[in-house]
Amino acid sequence: MGKTILRTEKLSKTFEVGVRRKRVQAVKDLDLAVEEGEIFGFVGPNGAGKTTTIKMLMGLIFPTSGKAFIYDAPIPSTEAKRRIGFLPENPSYYEFLTGKEALRFFGQLSGVGASELDKRVDELLELVGIADAADRQIRKYSKGMQQRLGIAQALVGDPSFVVLDEPMSGLDPIGRKDVRDLILELKSLGKTVLFSTHILPDVEALADRVGVILGGQMHDVGRISELLSPRIRSVEVVIDVPDAAREAVAAGRLVSRDESRLGLSFGDLETANRAVAATLSAGGALVSMVPHRETLEDFFVRRLEEDKAAGRAGRAPEIR
Repeated sequence: MGKTILRTEKLSKTFEVGVRRKRVQAVKDLDLAVEEGEIFGFVGPNGAGKTTTIKMLMGLIFPTSGKAFIYDAPIPSTEAKRRIGFLPENPSYYEFLTGKEALRFFGQLSGVGASELDKRVDELLELVGIADAADRQIRKYSKGMQQRLGIAQALVGDPSFVVLDEPMSGLDPIGRKDVRDLILELKSLGKTVLFSTHILPDVEALADRVGVILGGQMHDVGRISELLSPRIRSVEVVIDVPDAAREAVAAGRLVSRDESRLGLSFGDLETANRAVAATLSAGGALVSMVPHRETLEDFFVRRLEEDKAAGRAGRAPEIR
């Protein structure tokens, strides 16, 4: 395990909402550690407390109780903020500025020296893939381009720790791929990345470790391989089935049909193997056979169901 960059100790946040000042606990006793050089996925349903947690880590709101540290510097503090680059969930820009002008502005706010600012801006625009649009007004940028500009501004102060709040939100598949590639590029540059999302396939593709927050509480933290069950959940088989083997494959659930070619789903590997063996013995052919194990999405749904069965709330009130 590497050096700990971020750690929290019983971090909690309670809001008072409505005219009656009802107390709502959005985050409760959250303990979290992010190690140097890793990509950490922070996941949970909408309203689970992800953004509230990130706002506390960024010093944008104050915790009701508990502590948080960046490189042992307390949050909030100038020393801690100096080490962080942050992309909020919904970044806002002066849209009449060009991408290059905006990034220069952010660089000046971050204290980047005038002698290195222009070089830094050009490097970042190239890194995030919008160098060709550097002189275009931001109001003419697509959602994906604005997200890439947001990542560039998060990096303009050359932070060692980058926090991205829902960086794939609202993006089309190409935009999501671009942002995923950027996150992997940040890791290759030696950055540590924490990103929150509810798009679980992106977490499986990117994260070294994942933390699951439900109802404002941290429920699971670990590598995806440690969290997911290795048990085979189903087996999908595509076979050319002669009439003599139709009865042998009846145990499978029909997924697709194209004349004699059937797509079938079996509940376990043993049953699937018997059906395939019978098909081959009768002169049929195996086209494909794919076992499916638990995905992060399956795990997430399972944890929500376990929470409900235990009588706990899996979803905090809608406080961001």
